[in-house]
Amino acid sequence: MPVDRRTFLGTSAATGAAVALTGQGVAPAVAAPAHGPRPAKRYAFTVMGTTDLHGNVFNWDYFTDKEFDDKAHNDVGLAKISTLVEKVRREKGRRNTLMIDAGDTIQGTQLSYYYAKVDPITARRGPVHPMAQAMNAIGYDAAALGNHEFNYGIPVLRKFEEQCDFPLLGANALDAKTLRPAFEPYSFHRLRTPCGRDVKVAVLGLTNPGIAIWDKANVQGKMTFPGLEEQAAKYVPRLRSMGADVVIVSAHSGSSGTSSYGDQLPYIENAAALVAEQVPGIDAILVGHAHTEIPEYRVKNKATGKDVVLSEPLKWGQRLTLFDFELVFEKGRWSVEKVSAQVLNSNTVEEDPKIVRLLSDEHRKVVAYVNQVIGTSVAAMSSEQGPFQDVPIIDLINHVQVETVKGALAGGEFAGLPVLSQASCFSRTAAIPAGQVTIKDAAGLYPFENTLEARLLTGAQLKDYLEYSAKYYAQTAPGEVVDPAKLTNAEATPDYNYDVVYGLSYDIDIAQPKGSRIVNLTFGGQPLDPAAQFVLAVNNYRASGGGNFPHVPGARQLWANSDEIRNTIIGWVKAKGTIDPAQFASVDWKLTRAGVPVF
Repeated sequence: MPVDRRTFLGTSAATGAAVALTGQGVAPAVAAPAHGPRPAKRYAFTVMGTTDLHGNVFNWDYFTDKEFDDKAHNDVGLAKISTLVEKVRREKGRRNTLMIDAGDTIQGTQLSYYYAKVDPITARRGPVHPMAQAMNAIGYDAAALGNHEFNYGIPVLRKFEEQCDFPLLGANALDAKTLRPAFEPYSFHRLRTPCGRDVKVAVLGLTNPGIAIWDKANVQGKMTFPGLEEQAAKYVPRLRSMGADVVIVSAHSGSSGTSSYGDQLPYIENAAALVAEQVPGIDAILVGHAHTEIPEYRVKNKATGKDVVLSEPLKWGQRLTLFDFELVFEKGRWSVEKVSAQVLNSNTVEEDPKIVRLLSDEHRKVVAYVNQVIGTSVAAMSSEQGPFQDVPIIDLINHVQVETVKGALAGGEFAGLPVLSQASCFSRTAAIPAGQVTIKDAAGLYPFENTLEARLLTGAQLKDYLEYSAKYYAQTAPGEVVDPAKLTNAEATPDYNYDVVYGLSYDIDIAQPKGSRIVNLTFGGQPLDPAAQFVLAVNNYRASGGGNFPHVPGARQLWANSDEIRNTIIGWVKAKGTIDPAQFASVDWKLTRAGVPVF
């Protein structure tokens, strides 16, 4: 039966120094023989993990309004994960398992957007978030905070936390005034064994320091986010002294040791492997944030020489990590003898009917919402070639942003300055059909929760900005065969960190090294004046330093809006009624080599 959406979902799981008991079952152990020396007592258990669920309950793409599919034929969603979890519990015995997550739970689909903004969980007598309902039904024991948990503001996050039957953990999410944890830093879980003494498992949650940049508007002055390594070094010894036999870290932080925000923060963005290497006393780390598949990755701790096992189960519920622990009881305590990890693919099972029944009403509401017709388009547009060609669909994003900023600045001090705009190919599958346009079509252009700002920049700063953006392309000599599949994403730059600037005309010479690629840069048909002033319509992620682009974070803010750019686009289409690319689209940038266009 579905959970009553107006009823609070019970009490929270034991956190901090408290103890949470897992379910029932038979624990695997070694029995003593009738005669002779007694063998060591042993016990095995499994910790399952997900990460970066991003609002996916069902194997459904709300932007296309059909079953999810990709080139690898992955499936998504907690309904599939639930089936895998129940299978593991049947095999291992429920009491011998724990279920955790590494963050980025409540943002990413139109389902999660709907219950944050359209029918918000924060409303009086509001609904219970579908992700809380699904995760409660599956029986999660703990989850770390992800950076996207803060996208809708702290009130939405706090309400979601209230609705969860398990703790949201963040040892490095601190109250800005007291510097005390703003969330529970860890949780304790007691596993009953047939060998006498229970096994105490501690889960330490760590979130991403980049929140201070990416969600600056929501957290500045309220919370601060120090580095993962320093907070792990603080808490792991404490957990051991409190009797933890096993310490698991759930970290919303990749394992590469790199940061997309450069030196803007003194803390590493993707620090999971550094935590394993530098902090003794950790047995395993569930990795998140990077959206990569790592079945098992071993890092040797410098102090102890012992391996720490890391695993990252891709994203969106496409994989489920299994950490298998083997313990031995000796010298009056349990110790970890062996740890291994693997991932299970959710495309091997059907959706759990229990989850489908639980949230079918919420699913139907969101499907109806995204299929509302908001206008028409005289031509079809696609983002498929957007990463390497100037396409109308990205011009549409920029045109809406320019018109919005011009309207906001009208009549003011900066009304006479030219307005430019930045945008990225946020999704390579975005499309506007010819004919009727729905909310899902417009929303698909902008899958992130970004808002719009206006910043004051000079021509010279814009040139630097474009040069930085152009590092996205692999250097390709004249005459060399150009493979579009290998041309982009150089230096692991994601599509959303390659910006085009609308309102300028320029070429990108990919035969040149990065930093020397922008040529024929003009404004209004004339070479760009380095001293001229421009207004740049820019998203809050970039304005706050996301992607480490130059100049914009320190530039003067002329205006800012709290509404998502996605909603601004939807509102623009509703107001205009008709989308006509002839009114806003033109080819203003192109890739070249020695002056010869690549495409």
